[in-house]
Amino acid sequence: MRKRDLDKFKKLLLMERQGIMQHLAELEGASETQLSQGGGDSVDLASLEITQAAIQKLGNREKNLLRKIEYALDKIENGEYGVCERCGEKIAPARLEARPVAQYCIDCKTELESNERRYSDQEEADEEGWGEMERFEGGGGGGGGDAS
Repeated sequence: MRKRDLDKFKKLLLMERQGIMQHLAELEGASETQLSQGGGDSVDLASLEITQAAIQKLGNREKNLLRKIEYALDKIENGEYGVCERCGEKIAPARLEARPVAQYCIDCKTELESNERRYSDQEEADEEGWGEMERFEGGGGGGGGDAS
């Protein structure tokens, strides 16, 4: 990849990192403000817990993206950016522009996602099968415990 292109992607990644870090700081500030204003009735507390969980989930998602950005920046420094980690082919520039943290070319990513879906579908089928087996065998609840 040309130095000019690498510089462009590095700039994109650094801007994204800055935006995420700023947003995480804002989330932390909002979270602390809500906690300090806590108290109130059980509805207020439940609402606060839901909001805190949403903030934490969003923060975790952004922290994960931050790790991917740092990884991509390291790859730029090491001269490995833009190369698929699975097949070793170059990742299309259009893909990198859409997703600068991409680790796989579109073909490999599609195949990985297909395998994940297949595994997930198989897992669900297995779980459904166990439920059928429990009903067939008479298991799955039905008055266990002491006979007193």
